[in-house]
Amino acid sequence: MQQRYKSTRGGTAQDDYSFEDALFSGYAPDGGLFVPVSLPSINREKDQYSLWSNMTFPELAYDVLRKFISPTEIDDANLKSICDKSFPLDAFDEECYIPIKDVGSSLHIAELFHGPTFCFKDFGMRPVINLLSYFAELRSRPITLLVSTTGDTGPAAVHAVNDASNPLLTILVHYPHGQISDFQRKQLTTLQSNYVKVASFEGGGDDMDWPIKETLLSSKSGGKDSGVGAAEGGRLFCGINSYNIGRPLVQMTLFIWIYLRMAEKLGLSPGDENSLIDMVLPTGAMGNLTGAYMAKQMGVPIGKLYCGVNINDITHRVIDRGEFHQQKIEKTLSEALNVEVPYNFERILFYLTGGNESLVKGWMETMDKTQQLTLNELWLKRLQQDFQSASITDDEMCNALRETYESSFEHYLCDPHTAVAVAAAKKLGVFVSMKVVAEEGHI
Repeated sequence: MQQRYKSTRGGTAQDDYSFEDALFSGYAPDGGLFVPVSLPSINREKDQYSLWSNMTFPELAYDVLRKFISPTEIDDANLKSICDKSFPLDAFDEECYIPIKDVGSSLHIAELFHGPTFCFKDFGMRPVINLLSYFAELRSRPITLLVSTTGDTGPAAVHAVNDASNPLLTILVHYPHGQISDFQRKQLTTLQSNYVKVASFEGGGDDMDWPIKETLLSSKSGGKDSGVGAAEGGRLFCGINSYNIGRPLVQMTLFIWIYLRMAEKLGLSPGDENSLIDMVLPTGAMGNLTGAYMAKQMGVPIGKLYCGVNINDITHRVIDRGEFHQQKIEKTLSEALNVEVPYNFERILFYLTGGNESLVKGWMETMDKTQQLTLNELWLKRLQQDFQSASITDDEMCNALRETYESSFEHYLCDPHTAVAVAAAKKLGVFVSMKVVAEEGHI
């Protein structure tokens, strides 16, 4: 089957794109985000869960991506090679890749930090970089990646680009001065690489997003199926923050893997639609949230998705009362979650509305013009059917971190971002055996 891609905002009836073009474009020409034209239904594939349960993580990543990348674009051998290269055992601390720890009080934590930069972004970034590297070689075209980071994305991206060691692939990373952790700043600025450039900027975590988007949209050249993103003098520019469709596609694999391991731990039959597993996620730009939601839309038995956010809480405000209103970013101790306009909310809305492109287009154009979008009662209730959230202060985060350490087996110490999710789970009263917290970093 030829998998194609379209904009969340519809574009025109003729606008559908190859995976390569969607990957390189980042944003769709109409300003929307790319989504697959259709999502496969996993529940129709009776043996899928038994097959998945016995796969290694690279094998699972290959099987998931194969559903979204046509063999005419990347054949089986090359896609398998990309997945194997992205997840080598020597780059991850645990053979199981994502250990799930029981730390007491019916709290299960899925550790997503066993990668080279100690952050979940290693899982999403490495395969996307390797996919881009593959197409760069195929087209013999130099590519410069443009990235804005609040702490997690940047280190994972620069290390993945450096590991790819492809002379055709370079990266420019921007981070807000004084607003990322010192450890992550050093991860960015101390890497000696001919493929990497890093620059700080004055402002908040979202402030580089619009200039990057404008750069990508205004400098596009070529057309559909051309393998061309934005270009200047033959060089392609590509954005790889989580608005890029490659990121949520890869990150779906994380939540399928977590679901399978939790089903094993709880003695459930994988794929049982009557035994849903809820998940609690630290939430910034909604990349992981979108990956989990897309897996749920495909039929993976994921229940409610709970979002833990810090005081930069637009995600909580829209889930709690329908107000997607941009505000000024405040400094917190969980810097990587300092996001006030999460790109992927547009994809969430697309799937929430059953793919209503005109409705999403109207909403997002209102947001682009006024920095405010208010959902009516109907759509707020529908949003709340799948999502729940809590806004967590630094004090609440620190208390959750301390309480988890003091009450858990072997004094389990989580990072500030995971502690935001733990605090949210406690505030929402969701600690029961069918829920798992995603630990996205260990810094």
